Amino acid sequence: MTSVETAGDAAKGPDFGREVAETVKTMAGGLAIALALRVLVFQPYTIPSSSMEPGLVTGDYVVISKWPYGWSRASIPFNLPLFPFMHGKRLGGHEPARGDVIVFRRQTDPDEAVIKRLIGLPGDRVQVTAGQVRVNGIPIPRAAAGEARDHDDPERVVPKVVETAPSGKRYLTYGGAAQGEADNTDVYVVPEGTYFFMGDNRDNSLDSRWPKEVGMGFVPAENLVGRAEAIGWSWKQGASLFKPWTWLNLDWGRLFQRIV
Repeated sequence: MTSVETAGDAAKGPDFGREVAETVKTMAGGLAIALALRVLVFQPYTIPSSSMEPGLVTGDYVVISKWPYGWSRASIPFNLPLFPFMHGKRLGGHEPARGDVIVFRRQTDPDEAVIKRLIGLPGDRVQVTAGQVRVNGIPIPRAAAGEARDHDDPERVVPKVVETAPSGKRYLTYGGAAQGEADNTDVYVVPEGTYFFMGDNRDNSLDSRWPKEVGMGFVPAENLVGRAEAIGWSWKQGASLFKPWTWLNLDWGRLFQRIV
């Protein structure tokens, strides 16, 4: 009886090994597909601050498309140097449009991804005067839209302002104060190969109005990750991926909203 059982076990050995190998190959293939989709097509991003209010708030999880502007080292998760030939280059894609909401990697810390609105293209002259943004001497059209309370600081009352980008895209901002810290600036001339970004929460955003050591400075084209397309879901304050009991603490009114 013992010899029969031993022979049976020996017969099972190769089958078990093949099953393990097939399982490993299937998992590896799935991971490869997921990685390819994340590098080439879509990527999720969490809004970490209030700098893009009112359109995007802390707790929003947004979907980024990778193909509109092409791919660079910044497209690779964790900014890994997997393809040295891509350093300083972008492959494919087209020029971003003023008014696009874009995720990019911070120059002083490439592991940190940031989301802002594109205001100036290479060669543009950008200036802010009394809270009014001008590009190449032309004011971005603005229209007052009442007042609101800051999502993360309800005691802070801010003016709502609708701006219209040269492309015709209209988006809501928290307007800058006439005498705010960065509401009266010199003229910024955007160097070739770089872009000028601002947050929609104009008086609560460290962006291209400050040098890269403080804010974002002029952002190199190779640092662009992708265009923000939509809000997938939005968690209320206190919810966390690491706290399963909070997973349904969602802001249902923000689910699947398109980002403009």
